[in-house]
Amino acid sequence: MRRTRPQPCTGPQRAPLPGTGPATRAVRPPARGRARWLCRLGNRVRAASATGGGVARLDEAALIGGAARGRRRSAAREQRRGAADSEPDTDTDPEEAGGGGVTEDEEGAERIEGGRPLPPSVEAGPAGRAPLSLLELPPELLVQIFGSLPGTDLPSLARVCTTFRRILRTDTIWRRRCREEYGVCENLRKLEITGVSCRDVYAKRINPRVKSGRFMKILPDYEHMEYRDVYTCLLHRYRHILGLWQPDIGPYGGLLNVVVDGLFIIGWMYLPPHDPHVDDPMRFKPLFRIHLMERKSATVECMYGHKGPHNGHIQIVKKDEFSTKCNQTDHHRMSGGRQEEFRTWLREEWGRTLEDIFHEHMQELILMKFIYTSQYDNCLTYRRIYLPPSSPEDLIQPGLFKGTYGSHGLEIVMLSFHGRKAKGTKITGDPNIPAGQQTVEIDLAHPLQLPDIENLRDFSELSRIVLEVQEQVRREEQQQEQEEHSQQAASQPASPLAGEGAEGEETAAGAEGLTQNKAPASQPFVLPMGVISRNEDYPRTCRICFYGTGLIAGHGFTSPERTPGVFVLFDDDRFGFIWLELKSFSLYSRIKVPFQNAQAPSREAFDEMLKNIQSLAT
Repeated sequence: MRRTRPQPCTGPQRAPLPGTGPATRAVRPPARGRARWLCRLGNRVRAASATGGGVARLDEAALIGGAARGRRRSAAREQRRGAADSEPDTDTDPEEAGGGGVTEDEEGAERIEGGRPLPPSVEAGPAGRAPLSLLELPPELLVQIFGSLPGTDLPSLARVCTTFRRILRTDTIWRRRCREEYGVCENLRKLEITGVSCRDVYAKRINPRVKSGRFMKILPDYEHMEYRDVYTCLLHRYRHILGLWQPDIGPYGGLLNVVVDGLFIIGWMYLPPHDPHVDDPMRFKPLFRIHLMERKSATVECMYGHKGPHNGHIQIVKKDEFSTKCNQTDHHRMSGGRQEEFRTWLREEWGRTLEDIFHEHMQELILMKFIYTSQYDNCLTYRRIYLPPSSPEDLIQPGLFKGTYGSHGLEIVMLSFHGRKAKGTKITGDPNIPAGQQTVEIDLAHPLQLPDIENLRDFSELSRIVLEVQEQVRREEQQQEQEEHSQQAASQPASPLAGEGAEGEETAAGAEGLTQNKAPASQPFVLPMGVISRNEDYPRTCRICFYGTGLIAGHGFTSPERTPGVFVLFDDDRFGFIWLELKSFSLYSRIKVPFQNAQAPSREAFDEMLKNIQSLAT
């Protein structure tokens, strides 16, 4: 009896696949090596889905790699197969198999969309060969295969046929994509009132004026949501704003980290610890959050102020830039007026009252910052920043540090290495040196040998050593400029090669010197007499010192100039800088926060980011 294969797809894939008909027989993959077979099959599906619609036409060779060689058989074997087809089938229905490949945590009993009994023509026979098409695989295997594909490829896969579209409605697929791409581990079926993340509970705690009942009412209705809605309407839609950002708040700047926190996307503003405790951990507070209040609809809420979450808006201006806007700024006001708002801000920002600050100049700076920053009302523009890339030749691990800056308090600085130079770029700033400017530059090719502990207390002795190195650096720069001019004047083909060789030798020598400088040697250290430090609890031993320059300027970044100084490396997480002209000392401590989505895609992208934030600050 001649049997034909039914066509489950609708659309252009109605023609039978090559090799199907009375002379072919669909069977299951071999039990031994099933996992490896599925892995190869998933790779084939990924490649086919990228072509947009070619997945349903994978032939037998694409599925099991070489089984098509058995299509041409002798007439005697065809007769034996015809006899085998008349035997009763012993395979179980795919729905009755239990779907062991897709059971995840509590999702084992989930119904698979599109699952149905296989037609008689595609059921496995006694010989045990693989099916000829993806459409003939059990739905459980298709769920496992589709779940391994990137979420951005699934819409193209859904356009192949109605069977694939029905299977892609299985929530297990989307739950896996949420977990693997965005780290969402929460279970929608168990998230009731307590289904908020730990940091969202923190957001409630810093708003004590919000009543518990009112806070609970604003939580989403998780019971009627699906992971597909979470992925498509929340995570994928706002994926471009994840990472590290610097707000445009004039000279003050800031550090914002937008992360997926539970089933929310939250923007956390990171603040330095209270002055002068530079070794304390960072503080943070939420500025906005995004979540699904209803299916297919993401809600943006402003978290600024003391009256709980309220209506906000986010606009992605262009690549690596977005803006936020609060639609209910009255939630930022307090009943006591501006005086109460200032006192509350002062306790949060500085951890003290205005009466505790005796320095008159410091009081003026604090009041100026409050007036300037409060006028934005959380309506800000953010620009993306990256963490600096590292290499084995670096003196220490680059990254973000918090440092003391006199009356301005603690500020955030990014330390990065550029060959024989190290740069400290301000992420937060002040009216003198705004955010984005290069506050310090270290010359790693000129280490300093400090005098003994007794002579080190003499400021004039330290100044003499530093000024001698400064003169040496100036002569080297002049000599290098003269050599470059002479090479350009000669304009011979061999001269560029010679210059490149000399530069390579110099770089190699500098790298060798850096490697030697990283040796764990320590020497006593004490600040010279007359040098002011906001934090007297600085280390009393250091590894090595380098010549460097620091940027100083008047109020409003007027008359900026670079002055000589001393870079002091204490350990892997702390360093200091002595400003000779100001007779002050800044202590820096590493920020130990695992920021997410903050790595630079390349060294060139990081250098371009530094140029952009510096040009904006200028």
